[in-house]
Amino acid sequence: MIPEPSHLEHADNPSDHAARRSALAHEIGEDGIAVIAATPERNRNNDVDYPYRPNSDFRYLTGFSEPAAIAVLAPGRDDGEYVLFCRERDPAAETWIGHRAGTEGAMAQFGADQAFPIEEFDARIGDMLSQRERLYMTQGIHPEFEQRLFARLNELRSRGRHAAPPEHITSINSIVHEMRLYKSQAELALMRQAAATSAAGHRAAMRAARPGVYEYQLEATLHYVYGLDGMQWAYPTIVGAGANACVLHYVENAAALADGDLVLIDSGAEYRGYAGDITRTFPANGRFTEEQRKVYDIVLGANEAAVAACRAGEKANAPHQTALDILVDGLLELGFVTGDRESVIADESYKTFFMHGTSHWLGMDVHDVGAYKKEGEWRDLEPGMVLTVEPGLYIPPGTDGVDTRYWGIGIRVEDDVVITDGDPEVLTSAVPKASDAIEALMSENA
Repeated sequence: MIPEPSHLEHADNPSDHAARRSALAHEIGEDGIAVIAATPERNRNNDVDYPYRPNSDFRYLTGFSEPAAIAVLAPGRDDGEYVLFCRERDPAAETWIGHRAGTEGAMAQFGADQAFPIEEFDARIGDMLSQRERLYMTQGIHPEFEQRLFARLNELRSRGRHAAPPEHITSINSIVHEMRLYKSQAELALMRQAAATSAAGHRAAMRAARPGVYEYQLEATLHYVYGLDGMQWAYPTIVGAGANACVLHYVENAAALADGDLVLIDSGAEYRGYAGDITRTFPANGRFTEEQRKVYDIVLGANEAAVAACRAGEKANAPHQTALDILVDGLLELGFVTGDRESVIADESYKTFFMHGTSHWLGMDVHDVGAYKKEGEWRDLEPGMVLTVEPGLYIPPGTDGVDTRYWGIGIRVEDDVVITDGDPEVLTSAVPKASDAIEALMSENA
Protein backbone atom coordinates (compact mmCIF):
# COMPACT_ATOMS: atom_id res chain seq x y z
CA MET A 1 0.00 0.00 0.00
CA ILE A 2 1.29 3.48 -0.90
CA PRO A 3 1.55 5.68 2.22
CA GLU A 4 -0.64 8.74 2.53
CA PRO A 5 1.24 11.93 1.63
CA SER A 6 2.33 14.00 4.63
CA HIS A 7 1.45 17.37 3.11
CA LEU A 8 -1.80 18.18 1.34
CA GLU A 9 -1.67 21.98 1.08
CA HIS A 10 0.22 23.19 -1.97
CA ALA A 11 -1.06 26.70 -2.72
CA ASP A 12 0.99 29.72 -1.76
CA ASN A 13 -0.65 32.10 0.72
CA PRO A 14 -1.53 35.35 -1.09
CA SER A 15 -1.31 37.38 2.11
CA ASP A 16 2.38 36.49 2.47
CA HIS A 17 3.15 37.87 -0.96
CA ALA A 18 1.02 40.97 -0.37
CA ALA A 19 2.99 41.72 2.80
CA ARG A 20 6.27 41.39 0.88
CA ARG A 21 5.07 43.73 -1.86
CA SER A 22 3.95 46.22 0.77
CA ALA A 23 7.40 46.14 2.37
CA LEU A 24 9.04 46.60 -1.03
CA ALA A 25 6.68 49.46 -1.91
CA HIS A 26 7.64 51.22 1.31
CA GLU A 27 11.31 50.73 0.45
CA ILE A 28 11.12 52.20 -3.06
CA GLY A 29 8.65 55.01 -2.26
CA GLU A 30 6.12 56.79 -4.46
CA ASP A 31 8.80 58.24 -6.71
CA GLY A 32 9.93 54.74 -7.65
CA ILE A 33 8.60 51.87 -9.73
CA ALA A 34 9.71 48.23 -9.68
CA VAL A 35 9.48 45.93 -12.69
CA ILE A 36 10.34 42.24 -12.46
CA ALA A 37 9.75 39.45 -14.95
CA ALA A 38 9.41 35.71 -14.57
CA THR A 39 12.23 33.80 -16.22
CA PRO A 40 11.38 32.21 -19.58
CA GLU A 41 10.66 28.55 -20.15
CA ARG A 42 13.63 26.38 -21.10
CA ASN A 43 13.42 23.96 -23.99
CA ARG A 44 14.95 20.51 -23.41
CA ASN A 45 14.51 19.18 -26.92
CA ASN A 46 11.91 19.11 -29.67
CA ASP A 47 8.44 19.68 -28.16
CA VAL A 48 9.74 19.02 -24.63
CA ASP A 49 10.34 21.74 -22.05
CA TYR A 50 12.00 21.41 -18.67
CA PRO A 51 9.50 21.61 -15.78
CA TYR A 52 8.91 25.30 -15.27
CA ARG A 53 9.99 27.12 -12.13
CA PRO A 54 9.88 30.92 -11.99
CA ASN A 55 12.94 32.71 -10.63
CA SER A 56 12.74 32.88 -6.86
CA ASP A 57 12.53 36.68 -6.59
CA PHE A 58 9.47 36.75 -8.83
CA ARG A 59 7.73 33.96 -6.92
CA TYR A 60 8.66 35.53 -3.57
CA LEU A 61 6.84 38.74 -4.50
CA THR A 62 3.92 37.35 -6.50
CA GLY A 63 3.29 33.68 -5.79
CA PHE A 64 2.58 33.44 -9.51
CA SER A 65 4.13 30.33 -11.07
CA GLU A 66 3.23 30.65 -14.75
CA PRO A 67 5.75 31.64 -17.43
CA ALA A 68 5.41 34.76 -19.57
CA ALA A 69 4.54 37.08 -16.69
CA ILE A 70 5.73 40.52 -15.60
CA ALA A 71 4.99 42.24 -12.29
CA VAL A 72 4.95 46.02 -11.85
CA LEU A 73 4.86 47.67 -8.43
CA ALA A 74 4.11 51.39 -8.60
CA PRO A 75 3.43 52.82 -5.13
CA GLY A 76 0.70 55.46 -5.04
CA ARG A 77 -0.63 54.64 -8.52
CA ASP A 78 -4.28 55.73 -8.80
CA ASP A 79 -5.48 52.51 -10.41
CA GLY A 80 -3.68 50.28 -7.92
CA GLU A 81 -0.01 49.86 -7.23
CA TYR A 82 0.35 46.17 -8.18
CA VAL A 83 -0.09 45.29 -11.86
CA LEU A 84 0.48 41.82 -13.30
CA PHE A 85 0.90 41.13 -17.00
CA CYS A 86 0.24 37.48 -17.86
CA ARG A 87 -1.11 35.12 -20.48
CA GLU A 88 -4.83 35.25 -21.12
CA ARG A 89 -7.05 32.20 -20.74
CA ASP A 90 -6.96 30.08 -23.90
CA PRO A 91 -9.11 26.92 -23.88
CA ALA A 92 -7.32 25.44 -26.90
CA ALA A 93 -3.86 25.96 -25.39
CA GLU A 94 -5.03 24.80 -21.97
CA THR A 95 -6.16 21.50 -23.52
CA TRP A 96 -2.50 20.80 -24.24
CA ILE A 97 -0.56 22.39 -21.39
CA GLY A 98 -2.99 22.94 -18.53
CA HIS A 99 -4.90 25.67 -16.75
CA ARG A 100 -3.95 29.34 -16.86
CA ALA A 101 -5.01 31.90 -14.31
CA GLY A 102 -5.59 34.58 -16.93
CA THR A 103 -5.99 38.24 -16.07
CA GLU A 104 -9.10 37.60 -13.98
CA GLY A 105 -7.34 34.92 -11.96
CA ALA A 106 -4.33 37.19 -11.52
CA MET A 107 -6.57 39.61 -9.64
CA ALA A 108 -8.92 37.16 -7.89
CA GLN A 109 -6.32 34.57 -6.85
CA PHE A 110 -3.00 36.40 -6.79
CA GLY A 111 -3.90 39.85 -5.47
CA ALA A 112 -3.15 42.02 -8.48
CA ASP A 113 -4.92 45.39 -8.46
CA GLN A 114 -4.98 45.28 -12.23
CA ALA A 115 -3.97 42.65 -14.76
CA PHE A 116 -3.40 42.88 -18.49
CA PRO A 117 -2.49 40.45 -21.26
CA ILE A 118 1.25 39.99 -21.54
CA GLU A 119 1.12 41.22 -25.13
CA GLU A 120 0.12 44.69 -23.86
CA PHE A 121 3.20 45.21 -21.69
CA ASP A 122 5.22 47.24 -24.20
CA ALA A 123 2.27 49.49 -24.95
CA ARG A 124 1.37 50.17 -21.31
CA ILE A 125 4.70 50.30 -19.49
CA GLY A 126 5.62 53.74 -20.88
CA ASP A 127 2.76 55.48 -19.09
CA MET A 128 3.58 53.62 -15.88
CA LEU A 129 7.22 54.70 -16.03
CA SER A 130 6.39 58.31 -16.83
CA GLN A 131 6.76 60.74 -13.94
CA ARG A 132 8.69 58.24 -11.82
CA GLU A 133 12.17 59.29 -10.74
CA ARG A 134 13.68 55.86 -10.17
CA LEU A 135 13.28 52.50 -11.87
CA TYR A 136 14.02 49.39 -9.82
CA MET A 137 14.73 46.35 -11.98
CA THR A 138 16.60 43.08 -11.85
CA GLN A 139 20.17 42.92 -13.08
CA GLY A 140 21.69 39.77 -14.53
CA ILE A 141 18.68 37.54 -13.81
CA HIS A 142 16.75 37.89 -17.07
CA PRO A 143 19.08 39.68 -19.55
CA GLU A 144 16.72 39.53 -22.52
CA PHE A 145 13.92 41.21 -20.59
CA GLU A 146 16.28 43.74 -19.05
CA GLN A 147 17.36 44.83 -22.54
CA ARG A 148 13.71 45.03 -23.56
CA LEU A 149 13.00 47.34 -20.65
CA PHE A 150 15.97 49.54 -21.54
CA ALA A 151 14.51 49.82 -25.04
CA ARG A 152 11.21 51.11 -23.62
CA LEU A 153 13.12 53.68 -21.56
CA ASN A 154 14.97 54.91 -24.63
CA GLU A 155 11.69 55.29 -26.48
CA LEU A 156 10.36 57.44 -23.64
CA ARG A 157 13.45 59.60 -23.67
CA SER A 158 13.06 60.17 -27.39
CA ARG A 159 9.66 61.79 -26.77
CA GLY A 160 11.23 64.71 -24.92
CA ARG A 161 10.79 66.20 -21.48
CA HIS A 162 7.03 65.67 -21.29
CA ALA A 163 7.46 61.89 -21.15
CA ALA A 164 9.61 62.26 -17.97
CA PRO A 165 11.06 58.74 -17.76
CA PRO A 166 12.99 57.69 -14.63
CA GLU A 167 16.40 59.33 -14.43
CA HIS A 168 17.85 56.71 -12.10
CA ILE A 169 17.99 52.96 -12.57
CA THR A 170 18.61 50.89 -9.44
CA SER A 171 19.10 47.16 -9.06
CA ILE A 172 16.28 45.57 -7.13
CA ASN A 173 18.39 42.50 -6.44
CA SER A 174 20.00 43.61 -3.19
CA ILE A 175 16.73 44.97 -1.76
CA VAL A 176 14.74 41.79 -2.38
CA HIS A 177 17.64 39.55 -1.44
CA GLU A 178 17.99 41.28 1.93
CA MET A 179 14.26 40.73 2.48
CA ARG A 180 14.58 37.07 1.58
CA LEU A 181 17.45 36.56 4.02
CA TYR A 182 15.07 36.87 7.00
CA LYS A 183 12.52 34.06 7.01
CA SER A 184 9.04 34.66 8.40
CA GLN A 185 7.32 32.07 10.57
CA ALA A 186 5.30 31.00 7.54
CA GLU A 187 8.49 30.47 5.54
CA LEU A 188 10.12 28.55 8.39
CA ALA A 189 7.08 26.27 8.54
CA LEU A 190 7.59 25.43 4.85
CA MET A 191 11.30 24.83 5.44
CA ARG A 192 10.51 22.48 8.32
CA GLN A 193 8.29 20.50 5.94
CA ALA A 194 11.01 20.39 3.29
CA ALA A 195 13.55 19.28 5.89
CA ALA A 196 11.25 16.58 7.30
CA THR A 197 10.70 15.01 3.90
CA SER A 198 14.39 15.36 3.03
CA ALA A 199 15.21 13.53 6.26
CA ALA A 200 12.73 10.77 5.50
CA GLY A 201 14.40 10.29 2.11
CA HIS A 202 17.85 10.01 3.68
CA ARG A 203 16.65 7.47 6.25
CA ALA A 204 15.07 5.40 3.49
CA ALA A 205 18.28 5.49 1.47
CA MET A 206 20.32 4.32 4.46
CA ARG A 207 17.94 1.43 4.94
CA ALA A 208 18.12 0.54 1.24
CA ALA A 209 21.93 0.60 1.05
CA ARG A 210 24.02 -2.56 0.86
CA PRO A 211 26.92 -3.77 -1.29
CA GLY A 212 25.79 -4.36 -4.86
CA VAL A 213 23.09 -1.68 -4.83
CA TYR A 214 23.73 1.08 -7.38
CA GLU A 215 24.09 4.74 -6.56
CA TYR A 216 21.18 5.56 -8.86
CA GLN A 217 18.94 3.17 -6.92
CA LEU A 218 19.56 5.15 -3.74
CA GLU A 219 18.86 8.33 -5.71
CA ALA A 220 15.56 6.79 -6.85
CA THR A 221 14.71 5.90 -3.24
CA LEU A 222 15.17 9.51 -2.17
CA HIS A 223 13.13 10.89 -5.04
CA TYR A 224 10.34 8.37 -4.42
CA VAL A 225 10.01 9.56 -0.84
CA TYR A 226 9.99 13.18 -2.00
CA GLY A 227 7.34 12.44 -4.60
CA LEU A 228 5.06 10.75 -2.06
CA ASP A 229 4.91 14.06 -0.21
CA GLY A 230 4.23 16.03 -3.37
CA MET A 231 7.76 17.40 -3.51
CA GLN A 232 10.61 17.33 -5.98
CA TRP A 233 14.37 17.53 -5.54
CA ALA A 234 15.74 20.97 -4.73
CA TYR A 235 19.00 20.34 -6.63
CA PRO A 236 20.53 17.35 -8.44
CA THR A 237 21.06 14.55 -5.93
CA ILE A 238 24.62 13.44 -5.20
CA VAL A 239 25.17 9.78 -4.34
CA GLY A 240 28.89 9.01 -4.23
CA ALA A 241 30.23 5.64 -3.11
CA GLY A 242 33.91 5.05 -2.35
CA ALA A 243 36.21 7.44 -4.20
CA ASN A 244 33.19 9.10 -5.85
CA ALA A 245 32.46 10.71 -2.49
CA CYS A 246 35.66 12.73 -2.93
CA VAL A 247 34.14 14.52 -5.97
CA LEU A 248 32.22 17.43 -4.46
CA HIS A 249 29.55 17.76 -7.15
CA TYR A 250 29.48 14.16 -8.37
CA VAL A 251 26.11 13.57 -10.08
CA GLU A 252 26.66 10.57 -12.37
CA ASN A 253 25.33 8.26 -9.63
CA ALA A 254 26.17 5.23 -11.80
CA ALA A 255 28.46 3.00 -9.72
CA ALA A 256 27.64 -0.02 -7.59
CA LEU A 257 28.29 0.16 -3.85
CA ALA A 258 31.20 -2.08 -2.88
CA ASP A 259 31.72 -3.78 0.45
CA GLY A 260 33.88 -1.42 2.53
CA ASP A 261 32.77 1.74 0.72
CA LEU A 262 31.50 4.84 2.43
CA VAL A 263 28.47 6.38 0.71
CA LEU A 264 28.01 10.16 0.69
CA ILE A 265 24.51 11.42 -0.13
CA ASP A 266 23.82 15.14 -0.59
CA SER A 267 20.14 15.62 -1.37
CA GLY A 268 17.15 17.73 -0.41
CA ALA A 269 13.48 18.12 -1.24
CA GLU A 270 11.80 21.35 -2.32
CA TYR A 271 8.42 22.24 -0.83
CA ARG A 272 6.38 25.13 -2.23
CA GLY A 273 9.56 26.80 -3.41
CA TYR A 274 11.69 26.19 -0.29
CA ALA A 275 14.68 23.85 -0.21
CA GLY A 276 15.98 21.26 2.19
CA ASP A 277 19.70 20.40 2.01
CA ILE A 278 21.12 17.39 3.88
CA THR A 279 24.34 15.44 3.55
CA ARG A 280 25.00 12.20 5.36
CA THR A 281 27.83 9.69 4.97
CA PHE A 282 27.48 6.06 5.97
CA PRO A 283 29.10 2.64 5.34
CA ALA A 284 27.64 0.60 2.49
CA ASN A 285 27.80 -2.58 4.58
CA GLY A 286 26.47 -0.92 7.73
CA ARG A 287 29.73 -0.90 9.72
CA PHE A 288 32.46 1.75 9.79
CA THR A 289 36.05 0.54 9.61
CA GLU A 290 38.46 1.85 12.22
CA GLU A 291 39.97 4.33 9.72
CA GLN A 292 36.58 5.47 8.48
CA ARG A 293 35.32 6.04 12.00
CA LYS A 294 38.40 8.11 12.93
CA VAL A 295 37.87 10.48 10.03
CA TYR A 296 34.09 10.45 10.42
CA ASP A 297 34.20 11.43 14.08
CA ILE A 298 36.46 14.39 13.27
CA VAL A 299 33.95 15.67 10.71
CA LEU A 300 31.03 15.01 13.04
CA GLY A 301 32.77 16.94 15.83
CA ALA A 302 33.30 19.86 13.45
CA ASN A 303 29.64 19.76 12.42
CA GLU A 304 28.37 19.74 16.00
CA ALA A 305 30.67 22.56 17.11
CA ALA A 306 29.77 24.67 14.08
CA VAL A 307 26.04 24.15 14.71
CA ALA A 308 26.58 25.35 18.29
CA ALA A 309 28.24 28.48 16.87
CA CYS A 310 25.07 29.37 14.94
CA ARG A 311 23.82 31.94 17.41
CA ALA A 312 22.50 35.46 17.10
CA GLY A 313 25.33 37.96 17.48
CA GLU A 314 28.01 35.63 16.14
CA LYS A 315 29.61 36.57 12.82
CA ALA A 316 28.41 34.84 9.67
CA ASN A 317 31.76 33.10 9.30
CA ALA A 318 31.78 31.79 12.89
CA PRO A 319 30.50 28.31 11.92
CA HIS A 320 33.23 27.95 9.31
CA GLN A 321 36.02 29.13 11.59
CA THR A 322 34.81 26.84 14.36
CA ALA A 323 34.63 23.82 12.07
CA LEU A 324 37.99 24.61 10.49
CA ASP A 325 39.77 24.61 13.84
CA ILE A 326 38.44 21.15 14.67
CA LEU A 327 39.15 19.74 11.21
CA VAL A 328 42.73 21.01 11.29
CA ASP A 329 43.26 19.56 14.78
CA GLY A 330 42.01 16.25 13.44
CA LEU A 331 44.28 16.35 10.41
CA LEU A 332 47.22 17.04 12.70
CA GLU A 333 46.29 14.14 14.96
CA LEU A 334 46.05 11.80 11.95
CA GLY A 335 49.42 13.06 10.68
CA PHE A 336 47.98 14.24 7.35
CA VAL A 337 49.44 17.73 7.85
CA THR A 338 52.36 18.99 9.90
CA GLY A 339 52.96 22.02 12.09
CA ASP A 340 50.40 23.53 14.43
CA ARG A 341 46.84 24.75 13.94
CA GLU A 342 47.82 28.35 13.20
CA SER A 343 50.49 27.46 10.65
CA VAL A 344 48.30 24.90 8.86
CA ILE A 345 45.50 27.46 8.54
CA ALA A 346 47.93 30.18 7.46
CA ASP A 347 49.58 28.10 4.72
CA GLU A 348 46.25 26.48 3.76
CA SER A 349 47.77 23.00 3.63
CA TYR A 350 44.43 21.75 5.00
CA LYS A 351 42.83 22.54 1.63
CA THR A 352 44.15 19.26 0.23
CA PHE A 353 41.47 17.63 2.41
CA PHE A 354 38.90 20.41 3.01
CA MET A 355 38.55 22.81 0.11
CA HIS A 356 35.08 24.34 0.50
CA GLY A 357 33.22 26.61 2.87
CA THR A 358 31.17 25.30 5.77
CA SER A 359 27.97 27.28 5.33
CA HIS A 360 25.67 28.99 2.85
CA TRP A 361 22.29 30.65 3.22
CA LEU A 362 19.28 28.41 2.57
CA GLY A 363 15.77 29.29 1.48
CA MET A 364 14.00 29.48 -1.86
CA ASP A 365 17.34 28.71 -3.51
CA VAL A 366 19.55 26.00 -2.10
CA HIS A 367 22.45 28.47 -2.26
CA ASP A 368 20.19 31.27 -1.19
CA VAL A 369 20.61 34.98 -1.69
CA GLY A 370 21.79 37.53 0.84
CA ALA A 371 25.08 39.27 1.54
CA TYR A 372 27.51 37.61 3.94
CA LYS A 373 29.34 40.87 4.60
CA LYS A 374 28.37 44.48 5.18
CA GLU A 375 30.85 47.22 4.35
CA GLY A 376 33.55 44.61 4.00
CA GLU A 377 32.98 43.02 7.40
CA TRP A 378 31.28 39.74 8.22
CA ARG A 379 27.70 40.49 9.20
CA ASP A 380 26.12 39.32 12.46
CA LEU A 381 23.87 36.27 12.45
CA GLU A 382 20.31 37.30 13.32
CA PRO A 383 17.08 35.48 14.15
CA GLY A 384 15.25 34.30 11.06
CA MET A 385 18.36 33.57 9.03
CA VAL A 386 18.78 29.95 7.87
CA LEU A 387 22.11 28.45 6.88
CA THR A 388 23.71 25.09 6.29
CA VAL A 389 26.56 23.61 8.30
CA GLU A 390 28.55 21.14 6.17
CA PRO A 391 32.18 20.44 7.07
CA GLY A 392 33.92 17.58 5.26
CA LEU A 393 37.18 15.74 4.71
CA TYR A 394 38.12 14.11 1.41
CA ILE A 395 41.03 11.72 0.79
CA PRO A 396 40.99 10.57 -2.84
CA PRO A 397 43.09 7.60 -3.90
CA GLY A 398 46.72 8.56 -4.46
CA THR A 399 46.80 11.34 -1.88
CA ASP A 400 50.47 11.97 -1.09
CA GLY A 401 51.69 11.32 2.43
CA VAL A 402 48.56 9.47 3.55
CA ASP A 403 48.39 5.79 4.49
CA THR A 404 46.60 3.84 1.76
CA ARG A 405 44.07 2.58 4.33
CA TYR A 406 42.54 6.07 4.24
CA TRP A 407 42.42 6.40 0.46
CA GLY A 408 38.93 6.73 -1.01
CA ILE A 409 37.36 8.13 2.17
CA GLY A 410 35.11 11.11 1.51
CA ILE A 411 32.93 12.41 4.35
CA ARG A 412 30.55 15.37 4.68
CA VAL A 413 27.91 15.93 7.37
CA GLU A 414 25.41 18.69 6.63
CA ASP A 415 22.50 20.13 8.58
CA ASP A 416 20.08 23.02 8.06
CA VAL A 417 20.06 25.48 10.96
CA VAL A 418 17.75 28.36 11.92
CA ILE A 419 19.17 31.27 13.89
CA THR A 420 16.86 32.04 16.83
CA ASP A 421 16.89 34.25 19.91
CA GLY A 422 18.40 31.32 21.81
CA ASP A 423 19.73 27.92 20.84
CA PRO A 424 19.94 27.16 17.11
CA GLU A 425 17.08 25.13 15.64
CA VAL A 426 18.39 22.17 13.61
CA LEU A 427 15.77 21.38 10.98
CA THR A 428 17.45 18.14 9.90
CA SER A 429 17.97 16.35 13.22
CA ALA A 430 15.63 13.53 12.18
CA VAL A 431 18.48 11.92 10.23
CA PRO A 432 21.02 10.18 12.48
CA LYS A 433 24.58 11.43 12.21
CA ALA A 434 26.43 9.87 15.16
CA SER A 435 28.34 6.85 13.86
CA ASP A 436 26.69 4.45 16.33
CA ALA A 437 23.23 5.78 15.47
CA ILE A 438 23.90 5.32 11.76
CA GLU A 439 25.01 1.73 12.31
CA ALA A 440 21.90 1.08 14.42
CA LEU A 441 19.60 2.39 11.69
CA MET A 442 21.38 0.39 9.00
CA SER A 443 21.17 -2.79 11.09
CA GLU A 444 17.48 -2.71 10.22
CA ASN A 445 18.52 -3.67 6.67
CA ALA A 446 19.42 -7.20 7.76
